[in-house]
Amino acid sequence: MFASLSALRVVTDRLTAVVTVADDGGSSGRLRRELGVLPPGDLRMALAALCGDDEWGSTWSEVVQHRFRSEGDLHGHAVGNLLIVALWELLGDPVTGLDWVGRLLGAHGRVLPMASVPLDIVAEVELDGVISIVRGQVACALTPGRVQAISLVPEDPPARPEAVAAVLDADWVVFGPGSWFTSVLPHLKVPELARALHETKAKRLVTLNLAPQPGETDDFSPQQHLEVLRQHAPDLAIDVVLADTGIVDDPGALEKAAAALGARLVMADVAAADGSPKHDPRRLASVLDEIFLQKR
Repeated sequence: MFASLSALRVVTDRLTAVVTVADDGGSSGRLRRELGVLPPGDLRMALAALCGDDEWGSTWSEVVQHRFRSEGDLHGHAVGNLLIVALWELLGDPVTGLDWVGRLLGAHGRVLPMASVPLDIVAEVELDGVISIVRGQVACALTPGRVQAISLVPEDPPARPEAVAAVLDADWVVFGPGSWFTSVLPHLKVPELARALHETKAKRLVTLNLAPQPGETDDFSPQQHLEVLRQHAPDLAIDVVLADTGIVDDPGALEKAAAALGARLVMADVAAADGSPKHDPRRLASVLDEIFLQKR
């Protein structure tokens, strides 16, 4: 998500990130349990990614990402999480609070929670032919085995109306990269949001991950990522699938998986030059800009 938003903010100034609210670990999990708020961590990460490259943006990006190190209760808390939750308490509304943080940071875009209530991810995990049901984002990542499918608790959470409106008003909707089962697919499990994703006149693009996510998509090929997406949203039409050239061992199989979603496959060098499994924001921005221009 971070690299994708860092790239997209270069391409457009009309950018909205719709972010999952299911984190139950670390600083976010503690704040969620103690205060009953939406977990702020993924929202904070998105805001940091939208900070500019100037001194103001880079400084505030570091500030909100900073974590306290101590022997006391503040240990592990991220400054940005505390700032976001403080504004939620003062202003009484999550979206208003996030907009205020965005203005403070000089964010190049808007960040919205996808739902109005905290969510739990429930995953079916297969290991040696046995299916286990695990609940919680942390448990999904740590339970040995391969995730087969996910659902949400509550099953019919209210979507944030601002998020629904953003999807319906978009020119492009970009899925991924990110944790496939815990960051990408949950958007398709919030009924109002899923309906908007199906009904929007926007073009839809999927950016594939550079490597499997440990604990979620171990040993998944690029085409398996697309097959799982189709299983969770069989009627969702995709226009473009973007994959880094270096991850594609079987272009024909990936092209076929993309076509099953209604998409054309675009392969390009978008990985970081250092060999790490991260997208290079500048390379990704250049390729996304070209794709967007072709479809106008």
